[in-house]
Amino acid sequence: MKYYLAIDIGASSGRHIVGWQEGGELHTEEVYRFPNGVQEQNGHLTWDVEALLSHVQCGIDKALSAFGAIESLSVDTWGVDYVLLRGEESVLPCYAYRDNRTESSIPKVHEKVPFSELYRRTGCQFQPFTTIYQLYDDLMQGRLSGVTDFLMLPEYLMYRLTGVKAKEYTDGTTTGLVSAETGEFDPDLIDALGFPRHLFPPLSQPGTVIGQYKGISVVLCATHDTGSAVEGIPMEGNHLYISSGTWSLLGIKTPKPLTDSASEAANWSNEGGVGYNRYQKNIMGMWLINRLRDELCPDLPFGEIVDAAKASAFDETVNANDPAFLSPRSMKAAFDAALSRAPEDVGGYFRCAYRSLALCYRDAIRELERNTGLQAEKLYIVGGGAKNQFLNDLTAAATGKQVVALPIEATALGNLKIQMER
Repeated sequence: MKYYLAIDIGASSGRHIVGWQEGGELHTEEVYRFPNGVQEQNGHLTWDVEALLSHVQCGIDKALSAFGAIESLSVDTWGVDYVLLRGEESVLPCYAYRDNRTESSIPKVHEKVPFSELYRRTGCQFQPFTTIYQLYDDLMQGRLSGVTDFLMLPEYLMYRLTGVKAKEYTDGTTTGLVSAETGEFDPDLIDALGFPRHLFPPLSQPGTVIGQYKGISVVLCATHDTGSAVEGIPMEGNHLYISSGTWSLLGIKTPKPLTDSASEAANWSNEGGVGYNRYQKNIMGMWLINRLRDELCPDLPFGEIVDAAKASAFDETVNANDPAFLSPRSMKAAFDAALSRAPEDVGGYFRCAYRSLALCYRDAIRELERNTGLQAEKLYIVGGGAKNQFLNDLTAAATGKQVVALPIEATALGNLKIQMER
């Protein structure tokens, strides 16, 4: 029996899941889970990468202890964030995407390369935290002096396991620096922004073996977690998907990136898949729910939160994708500011959030179908949000699609699938 290990790290937690084939079916077992979250350091939001590495190694030891031998492992995380290196020395802190450090770098980037040109070249949607803006802030602050490498978080963690610095395609496409035509870093764009060319070597495809750790082959999966999640969906044909977690990533597979003016105007992104393009949009997702819960009722179980939302008659909604909700000091205050009147109880806030998400999904699907010419009957929802039947029902009613909710660890399943099929 061959056992494989998926290490799937999200913004709020990570998990180690062992998978194996038996009787023609994929079986899985979670062997380790750990918390994650941003930390405030000197007025900035950062990730504790040393703690993440420690958890990664601890979980690998747990897997070896439970299963004796592991054929291969791979790590996936969220996109855009990275660690700089000077040789073997890590340049810390590792900034988190919700930090506001790019406020001054965004206009500087657009002075050198207007966003319309960025989009035409890369097909990457505008987000204030995209790697291109983070790296330009590093350039402005002198942090790139003497830097030999920048590694996206999963690349960095696997480098710390193997000593091998490899760059992977699907996560590369979240940087805003990969050519939509070639699938490699765009040298003209890199030169225009004054980035050192040596930071941008050729990209490796999912399935590439990069090294060993404790006798285990270390493999590049689709290291951007949404890339692995889409691979993990047992989809019949090509239909819509939502990977529903901290973010809701809504999209569809296309043969190649779409970088036309309509896609730019609606801020759709093109990200790498395993042999296809993912035409998708970032929607704020469970972040809204989790932050409201932390502020309003941290001890209330999610089941009771849903019951309170169902019982509420509050009928206003907000634009769930408004930048005001990205990283507010108070999520309640952000909702209050966006509404004509504040909800009278906790249930009203959550009803507003759930209905707003469903309407945001509806509007995004309408845009997607106009821009691609594709029509899909089904909407597959995976991830933690798939467990919320109330939100699934609201989404089905708003979109008119057949919602197929699969409360599975789709990201880990896709990670495992890529390892097994290499």
